[in-house]
Amino acid sequence: MGKPTGFLDYERQDAGAEAPLERIKHFNEFHTPLSKEQQEQQGARCMDCGIPFCQAGQMLGGMMSGCPLQNMIPEWNDLLYLGNWEEAYHRLMKTSSFPEFTGRVCPGLCEAACTCNLNGAPVGTKSNELAIIENAYRMGYARARVPKVRTGKKVAVVGSGPSGLAAADQLNQRGHLVTVYERQDRIGGLLRYGIPNMKLEKHIIDRKAEIMKEEGITFVTGCNIGVDQKADYLLKKYDKVVLCCGAANPRDIKVPGRDAKGIFFAVDFLTSVTKSLLDSDFKDQKFISAQGKNVLVIGGGDTGNDCVGTSIRLGCKSVTQLEMMPKLPDVRAADNPWPVWPRVCKTDYGQQEAIAKFGHDPRIYQTTVQEFVKDKSGNVKQAKIVKLESKKDEKTGRMMMVPVEGSEFVLDVELVLIAAGFLGSQEYVTKAFGVNVDARTNVSTEAGKHATNVPNVFTAGDMHIGQSLVVRAIREGRDAAREVDEALMGYTNL
Repeated sequence: MGKPTGFLDYERQDAGAEAPLERIKHFNEFHTPLSKEQQEQQGARCMDCGIPFCQAGQMLGGMMSGCPLQNMIPEWNDLLYLGNWEEAYHRLMKTSSFPEFTGRVCPGLCEAACTCNLNGAPVGTKSNELAIIENAYRMGYARARVPKVRTGKKVAVVGSGPSGLAAADQLNQRGHLVTVYERQDRIGGLLRYGIPNMKLEKHIIDRKAEIMKEEGITFVTGCNIGVDQKADYLLKKYDKVVLCCGAANPRDIKVPGRDAKGIFFAVDFLTSVTKSLLDSDFKDQKFISAQGKNVLVIGGGDTGNDCVGTSIRLGCKSVTQLEMMPKLPDVRAADNPWPVWPRVCKTDYGQQEAIAKFGHDPRIYQTTVQEFVKDKSGNVKQAKIVKLESKKDEKTGRMMMVPVEGSEFVLDVELVLIAAGFLGSQEYVTKAFGVNVDARTNVSTEAGKHATNVPNVFTAGDMHIGQSLVVRAIREGRDAAREVDEALMGYTNL
């Protein structure tokens, strides 16, 4: 797989990135791909390791290790090395629905599980994947594949995020008639409005959507099922319904002063910015502005980082990011061995930009908000912050992050963005269809299944497994499609 000595002969080489102080001037993607020859050399680094952990997709130590799609990574790395780009594309598409998305936004579970990590840098699988699909578009063989035979069966998919699109794509290729309902004005769900444009330019979604339309999928936007259209309508009109509505309930911060103006959930902030960008290049001013403001981001994850990068592009005066947990180590700890996902400190693009712009990392670890302070007009003007420490709860025996007495300090803030994760599915959807939910409000199914308690209703994605990665949502959608297909036809070849 690749060149047997490639990982010894060639160093890992990543795509170039525009300098932080330059890229913050725009909302476009800022990476420069490698040349074709350089990318083929990166494919050569895939070693004949015997057991390709990169494609395992298994839970180890409570975290996913390897690609959940079981992409045949050594095969298309080898084809890339040999210069057979078209066959590499066909092997990639055997298991992956949207490599143009995952090649941009996936954290690279495959690379974290790469055997090359034992003695050096992993194979650049994520950039190889992106290079293969983008070359396929340029060469014209990433084109529409219209099913030759239709079954006459009709399926409704509610939600056009990664799981919904994956389910729709698979079911349509099987020959079923698929209609996708999206409550927003454009399709894409999380991909469209949850991920900023500089990570995933939206014409990439539109390009794939046009192909899916050409293949026979119908998209209905601006239709909120359970509000604009009753669930009964779908249940009567379609043979099966697949709910892929995401984990759309943001986790709140319940402290005194939370009702102050100027405090928003991260998803609302990011959505407003992307929508205004797409609608009018910000001319309509219909977005939550960070211009000239001291911004406080609560949450240290990917969404929090996106809020940092977006706030800087909007011209914020300063940005601070609060993280409840301690800073992770810079290298793997002894209790975090390969191929378990590396729990190490990552400085992402937004934090890099904050360092370049303001001279320091925006993150403050082991902290949380104790209170928000309002001005006379009810706007947030300050946040009282407290340091946290880990202590064992005497009743439960669990380790908890608790406030450190006397550690309080105050930050001046005019804009607060809550990026503390999501709690599960939204009640108006689950009640409309009558599906059962678990304690976390995820839609309940039998273990490893996607059929709900309601006949002919299935579920997939974050709505089913809780907040997770785009690549896991795609796997969920593909698995649900297989189950739906079997229910419709009595067997499945998906």
